[in-house]
Amino acid sequence: MPAAPTLPRVFDELLWSLRRSGLSISVSSAIDALAAVREVGLEDRSALGEALGAVLAKTPQQRRRFDRVFGDFFDRVSPHEGLGVRLARRGFDKSEIAELYDCLLRLAADSEDAAPLGTLLERDRLFHLAGISRTLAEVTSPLQLGFLTHRVLSDLGMGRARQGLQRLRAHLRDALGERGEALADALTDELDVTAEDVRIYLRQTVARRSEELEARATTRTLDTTAFTALTDAEVVEVRRAVHAFGERLRGAERVRMKRAKRGTVDRSRTMRTAARTGGVPFVLVRRRRRRDRPRLVLLCDVSDSVRTAARFMLELVYVAQELFEHTRSFVFVSELGETTELFDTQPVTAALGQAYGGGVVSVADNSNYGRVLHAFKGRYLADIDRRTTVVILGDGRTNYHDDAAEVLDEIRARARALVWLCPEERSSWLAGDSAMPRYAPRCTRLFEVKNARELEEAARGLAGMR
Repeated sequence: MPAAPTLPRVFDELLWSLRRSGLSISVSSAIDALAAVREVGLEDRSALGEALGAVLAKTPQQRRRFDRVFGDFFDRVSPHEGLGVRLARRGFDKSEIAELYDCLLRLAADSEDAAPLGTLLERDRLFHLAGISRTLAEVTSPLQLGFLTHRVLSDLGMGRARQGLQRLRAHLRDALGERGEALADALTDELDVTAEDVRIYLRQTVARRSEELEARATTRTLDTTAFTALTDAEVVEVRRAVHAFGERLRGAERVRMKRAKRGTVDRSRTMRTAARTGGVPFVLVRRRRRRDRPRLVLLCDVSDSVRTAARFMLELVYVAQELFEHTRSFVFVSELGETTELFDTQPVTAALGQAYGGGVVSVADNSNYGRVLHAFKGRYLADIDRRTTVVILGDGRTNYHDDAAEVLDEIRARARALVWLCPEERSSWLAGDSAMPRYAPRCTRLFEVKNARELEEAARGLAGMR
């Protein structure tokens, strides 16, 4: 079993891997899980898995996900013989090995370098792997392997361990003479083997990760396929997914409103009320909940380059409009047109057909963001207040017209938040007629929405800003 300081690091790394896989683990569940680990230990992997699974997995689906992540995590751990066994094979007797451990204890009392030295000499693979997954998550190319190896060995304390070994050499020389020097040389070899062990593990892991990333890049899935590359049949499937996600957002809002209907407990007023009767009966006094849902104003570019993304966004907002007190929507290309009443009086599908068929604004023109922003300022800026979240979906391609970026400053100054959803990646902003480098700094938040997954993330972020 790893030393006491090691266990929290291993446990924290395991929790990170589980959360990254999609399991929701609260602080209280993490505390219960750590207590379970301390009870069953790490030696019996089967018992450990059963204990953690019982605490952290609440449904059969979560349990299957837990078992997969848990197996992947501990499959990386390979058992090694203890340091004493390896040194005995090199010809050192029990008394010399016992003296080594005594010297390590004395060194630990005088220097912090003894902790990583002792752990690395024991080749505790659980310790080696603590924190590595988070570092590997940042790796996208084998070219980063050299830097990664240096970083991991530094985090493991290899440099401090070598410094500690120099001091340990002096202790061993005083205690065992020439045999102490030989023992210190053997420990140097052990540290070299440990470092090489880590390097091999990293090389293998990075190679495997690179293969996974390449396979993922060549695997076409609807949630990661760019909107512009969707076929007609796939558009229908994505619309269903967007609709389902909107329903989940709306359902979550209903649950939240129901739970918060009576307001939170007012502790001061509760205690004052209880004092009058000696606490019998004990009555909870609640604060009155302010119903102050924000307003949403949505501007969607419906030109050819972003039409699909805008269609999905409009549909998502109108499915989940219970998140907001009042929603006003506008579409634009070269002119700005309001579609609020259209969506209030007609089904979403029919309303979208008119909005994209030229029934509100001409879709044959080229985008003119400057004209649209000035029009919005002149007609609607006075309606924006601190309860209003303004969302603009567009690629910021101005066709070399005036971009009117200063209008965004005025909108942001009046609004609760100004959010931009851009269907283009940042690397393309510096090319051609993009005004995004001037628009982005003026926004409260900016999301890239090139595919369904990113649109869902943006919707979650927008809902979280309320």
